[in-house]
Amino acid sequence: MKRFFIAIVLCLLLLPGMWSCAQDTLQMQLEAAGKLSQESPDAAFLALRRMHDLAISNQDEVTAGKCLQQMGKVCFILGHYAKSLDYYQQAANIFTAGGHKAEEAAVLNDMGQLYYRNINKKGAKAQYDKALQRYRQVNDKAGMAATYGYIGHYYEKQQQYDSAGYFQQLALTQYQSANDTFGMAGIYENLGTIHEDLASYDTALTYFRTALQLYDSRHDRIAAMEVLNNIGDVLRKTGDIKGSMPYSREALAIARQTNNKYQEAAACKDIAKAFNLMGRNDSAYYYMEYSRKCLLEIYSAQNNQQMNFLQILYDTNKKNDEILQLENSHKMNRIIYTAVVIVIVLLVILCLLTISRQKLKISQAQTVSERNAEINRVQRDQLELKSKQLATHTLDVIQRNQFLDELRNTLSEMVQEDKRDQKKQLQQLVLKINQNVNHEKQWKEFTGIFEQVHQVFFDKLNALYSDLTNNDIKLLALHKMNMDSKDMATILGISPDSLRVARYRLRKKLNIAEGDTLNTFVQGL
Repeated sequence: MKRFFIAIVLCLLLLPGMWSCAQDTLQMQLEAAGKLSQESPDAAFLALRRMHDLAISNQDEVTAGKCLQQMGKVCFILGHYAKSLDYYQQAANIFTAGGHKAEEAAVLNDMGQLYYRNINKKGAKAQYDKALQRYRQVNDKAGMAATYGYIGHYYEKQQQYDSAGYFQQLALTQYQSANDTFGMAGIYENLGTIHEDLASYDTALTYFRTALQLYDSRHDRIAAMEVLNNIGDVLRKTGDIKGSMPYSREALAIARQTNNKYQEAAACKDIAKAFNLMGRNDSAYYYMEYSRKCLLEIYSAQNNQQMNFLQILYDTNKKNDEILQLENSHKMNRIIYTAVVIVIVLLVILCLLTISRQKLKISQAQTVSERNAEINRVQRDQLELKSKQLATHTLDVIQRNQFLDELRNTLSEMVQEDKRDQKKQLQQLVLKINQNVNHEKQWKEFTGIFEQVHQVFFDKLNALYSDLTNNDIKLLALHKMNMDSKDMATILGISPDSLRVARYRLRKKLNIAEGDTLNTFVQGL
């Protein structure tokens, strides 16, 4: 599957002629790039950038906007939220200017998810409301259904379950009227999650089973994977431990087949809980350790993806700067060449006019007196003088052109030498990085990427509390990611009791008031 997507990307990069294909083929290319972004974001970003440049050259603003939207999603996946918002806003501006309301609404929904991820809940709700308004203006039922689902999810996370269920039901109604089975399955899954939170396990199980039936009808095993995990989780919570195991194991099998480490970790964690309840602690430990290893692989893969993506952003910006400089150089050369041509043309015209005038004077001089002959001689001398001046001026122009050529060649050599220096510097940097790899590599990579994403958080932390230890900063960083206690303890390599002690000591060091949680304090920074 991955090779198939990479082949599509290569076609996008190497065959610009594909732009002349039908609109549905173009949509397939965008969808393929979107799927590839889950496995290889850097390759997907390059493909989308290539498509965007082709769209701009073909004055296809709609496709350019969709490429920018997909590029924003790639940045969102990798945690580069500022860059993601920039691409989303560019896409929204294009769609707004062109009056493409449905496309604009889709981008607004993406921006809402971005705001929500960054704990800007009011901003997220405002984006969803704008998107819903745009979809209503064009009567896009599928778009309205998707937006209702986002709003319902927003209320669910606020624990406003009545509002959450209301909007999910609105979404379900729209999907049913559009006969969209995939959309209906997603909403049934959302409703199941709401009722699971409310401990209405029988109702939750009914919704989950309905979602699974719809996914099975579409032969969509990947989408069914998370539902299988949910069903197993509900059955385990209701005491049917043996009944839960087949669902969790099936979810694990699909996750392995599709190399979905996140769902693989979730399935292993559920299986471990089931074995623990059955008193089989050896098996529980095995699957819990398996889950932990999957999570570590996820973090490592994400770090590698982010490093590769940062390199691509750097290379792309560098290439754009070089292209801009080259274009400016070409423009300057065209201006110079045009000016030279105009001067030469004017000189030629002046020469022709002068020669014509002299010929007329010579013709008239033949009929006049010796005085006129003397005048003609003087005029011939003037003509000779002007011819010498013209030759001198032409030579001067040639010399200036030679000077410009030499200057251009010198600049080209300097640019080439600069590139070699940069390549050498990059090689030295890579060598230094390889020489400094140690056992803390994974945490340092995590810290480096985290500081880029949450620079303001670290700046405030360092400014307010200068006596924090490395372990204190690690613990605060994990809280900033909203990680649960078990995962924190696993990553830090300590027991849950030790984690509680560490939290207590850190609360005292930070002077957090009674009633305020450490998580609330961290999110407020």
